[in-house]
Amino acid sequence: MTSPSAAAATPVGVSASQDQPTMGAGEVPVFPLPDLTRRHFLRGAAMAGGGLMAATLAACAPAAAPVGWTFGPTAPTGASAAPGNKPTGTEAPSDPHAGHGAASPGPSGSPAASGNLPRGWTAHDLSARSSVRRYIGNLAPALRGIYGDAAFARLADILGASEGYPELTKKPAFAQVPQLVLNDVLRPLRPTVEAGAKVFNLTVDKIDHKIDELKTPIAALGFNKQWPGPTLRVTEGDRVRATFTNNLDETTGIHFHGVEFDDFFQDGVVFVTQKPIVPGAEYTYEFTANNAGSLMYHSHHNASDQVGRGLLGAFIVEPKIDPVKADRDFIWISNDSIGGFTINGHGFPAVLPVLAAKGETIRIRFMNEGMMMHPWHLHGYVMKVIERDGRPLGTAAFECDTLGVNPGERYDVLVTVDRPGIWAFHCHILNHVEGMTGMFGMVSTLIVVPKKAHVDAIVNSLIS
Repeated sequence: MTSPSAAAATPVGVSASQDQPTMGAGEVPVFPLPDLTRRHFLRGAAMAGGGLMAATLAACAPAAAPVGWTFGPTAPTGASAAPGNKPTGTEAPSDPHAGHGAASPGPSGSPAASGNLPRGWTAHDLSARSSVRRYIGNLAPALRGIYGDAAFARLADILGASEGYPELTKKPAFAQVPQLVLNDVLRPLRPTVEAGAKVFNLTVDKIDHKIDELKTPIAALGFNKQWPGPTLRVTEGDRVRATFTNNLDETTGIHFHGVEFDDFFQDGVVFVTQKPIVPGAEYTYEFTANNAGSLMYHSHHNASDQVGRGLLGAFIVEPKIDPVKADRDFIWISNDSIGGFTINGHGFPAVLPVLAAKGETIRIRFMNEGMMMHPWHLHGYVMKVIERDGRPLGTAAFECDTLGVNPGERYDVLVTVDRPGIWAFHCHILNHVEGMTGMFGMVSTLIVVPKKAHVDAIVNSLIS
């Protein structure tokens, strides 16, 4: 497989006779975006020099935590909440494709507005392209500085850049909604230390949550008003104290999934190990993090409804000595209830991509908080599966490009990247990812850039 920069300027599969704008070899379109010109982008990358992102990570990462951040994909409107527990006005449509990937209106004079479709195209093609345009947004001009003129010309032709479509003036869809990854990096939930215990204080809240930037917000739930909740990071052997304040108008209870408790009354199962947490009350769980790994925390009361509405989060217990070396660390939490098929609470095109620079190794922590199995498929690369449910696989580690993750399971994989490009990364149950309006739901990408400074510059542009 060759680098995108080595590709020819004419897109494969599009002939010059088709009724659509095409470009000749070496011809590069001009995007109407003065703030993301090649000069501006590269200057931002140079100024990053290790980058705001690297500095932020260094400042925010807790002791013994790997330097890196979490990424995730998103979802369509899918299965509804459990019968009898549906919040008013939040039911998902029964049609698995209904409401997904709503296309933005075409610009005046564009094929979408005029009704003049390129030869052989249908309305499906326009909707599908619109979703990708929303996904790339105003980062499109930066691709030239990253991948070079030839690859940039191909990408611009695929997107129909000569139309000057409106998404070129907007941030990517995933930058217009809250993201677990950026929340964890910019506003991490750091514990205080009291009498030798690491103390986390969290609230359980009703929230209005956007699956993507175009859909009407849905009535959801969140920890600290986030879906997923903030990532909790500790080290193996730490004493942990977590206090939850219930701001809902219903009872709840919290389970730390995968923890090997010494005291089973800390397990968080309502009417088995505790009474429900009533509205307005606080409840504290205290335990020793005996086992390391990628764990979770979530509601364990009316769970098919409450977890489906967003009461879920990652609980990472770092080993005292970690033999795994990774340059970046990504959390990928899937769900498939209210809001449809989501990754970290969002559906494509509002799914944050996995970003990495050539030569880096990425650790991805898959966590399935839904009610369906999802086989995650990475294009162009293999994943080395190193842990299941927090247990190192050792010599049983294996490689694959498609990994099925069942409800409640966690898998940790490593991906070492050596070829730049934009690589699709999605669930391979196809009606979870693509329909007659194009891609939706559980779709993300692995974006590999030549240099770390490119990653920093992209992130800086997203958070500016």
